[in-house]
Amino acid sequence: MKNRQSTGSGKRSKRESRRVALATLSGTVLEGYDFFVYGTTSALIFNSQFFPSLSPTAGTLAAFSTFAVGFAARPVGGLIFGHFGDRFGRKGTLVVSLLMMGIATTLIGLVPNFAVIGIWAPVLLVILRFVQGIALGGEMAGATLLSMEHAPDGKQNLFAGFPQMGTPAGLVLANLVILTTSTVMPDAAFTSWGWRIPFLLSGILVVVGLFVRLRVAESPSFQAAVAHDRVVANPLAESLKVGFPRLTATLFAAVASGAVGYVFMVYSLSYGTSTVGFDRQFLVLCVTAAAAVWCCLIPFWTTIADRFGRRRMFLAGSVALMVAGSAFLPLMDSGSRAVTLVAFLLMGLVMPITHSVQGAIIADTFPVHVRYSGSSLVMQTGAIIGGGLAPMIAVALQDATGSSLGVTVYAGSISLISLVAAVFMFRMPPQNHTESAPVPTREPQNESV
Repeated sequence: MKNRQSTGSGKRSKRESRRVALATLSGTVLEGYDFFVYGTTSALIFNSQFFPSLSPTAGTLAAFSTFAVGFAARPVGGLIFGHFGDRFGRKGTLVVSLLMMGIATTLIGLVPNFAVIGIWAPVLLVILRFVQGIALGGEMAGATLLSMEHAPDGKQNLFAGFPQMGTPAGLVLANLVILTTSTVMPDAAFTSWGWRIPFLLSGILVVVGLFVRLRVAESPSFQAAVAHDRVVANPLAESLKVGFPRLTATLFAAVASGAVGYVFMVYSLSYGTSTVGFDRQFLVLCVTAAAAVWCCLIPFWTTIADRFGRRRMFLAGSVALMVAGSAFLPLMDSGSRAVTLVAFLLMGLVMPITHSVQGAIIADTFPVHVRYSGSSLVMQTGAIIGGGLAPMIAVALQDATGSSLGVTVYAGSISLISLVAAVFMFRMPPQNHTESAPVPTREPQNESV
């Protein structure tokens, strides 16, 4: 079944649509880079630099705790940027979020370690990580909306997928920079001060992102909402009117990609080096290769969704994610480099099936005039439940069980929860937003079964 779409208005030029897609992609790549530079470094470096007095396990858990702080801040950022994005426009909020992320990441590269300033080192780390989380909380929903609302007719999933590419592309960029930096200098130098270089590069990259982003036009859907006097004083409260069952089903349908994704993107680096015995460079290369596959497949899957509908694709992808997530760590436990590489590539093949369209599915849950607030709420709450806690939960389960079994059960269980939630989500009748948001732009609707 193909996506139901409402009547379209004036056509946007293909050139403008492509420019917006590039701008949203470049912005999310840079924000993803900043976020994942922190994630990778927290798995490999921060336990010794900022928590040296703790045991290896406790230090890793503390480092992942600072990683989770960024996710705790994401709903805050989502609420703030969502409110202003629904009231004053998508473009301006995305410029601010990019600046916040770039400045915070650059400053992290300048924070002295524990040996220099003691307890203030992890305190400053947590504060700047919180700012990173606020910035990313405002980025993903806004970038998805800006690209989706500029999309040509019949290509909403494809264009909403471009910002989603920022997650794996940012991870690839972050890991390539970290891998290059760690390769060209001795381990002791990289652990001592070389890890700061990828953070400091963010200051240069953000200038590029701003140049591209400032050249795009405001969302035509938001402009139409303004023209029809549909801007409301409290868009978050208005967005909740879609109903608790729909919000809950949409939220839990999206949590598995975050949970399984961060197990394979972040936790695997710590687990693979400390437990299985792989060297750091090999694991970073594996994650990078998997992320590259993931990124390249997103346009393929979003094109399939535009042509044939996303319901069956998303459900099949949820099943595949459950299988791959459950097999990932047992394959790593083989100790074989070849098998481990296959495990990572398998994740790269499976992750984009659901991840590529979940931004569009979440956005389509809400009327245009409150879409930024509603989408941010669902995306960022799901990010905490799924992604933010995943590395900490994985470390705790591995330490408690002494093996990867607990983490494997966790990955499989949360994938099953998302699958069940997705079934319920797609069984709910599609909502008609025409009355609440008479905006003359074609919008896809979630298909019912």
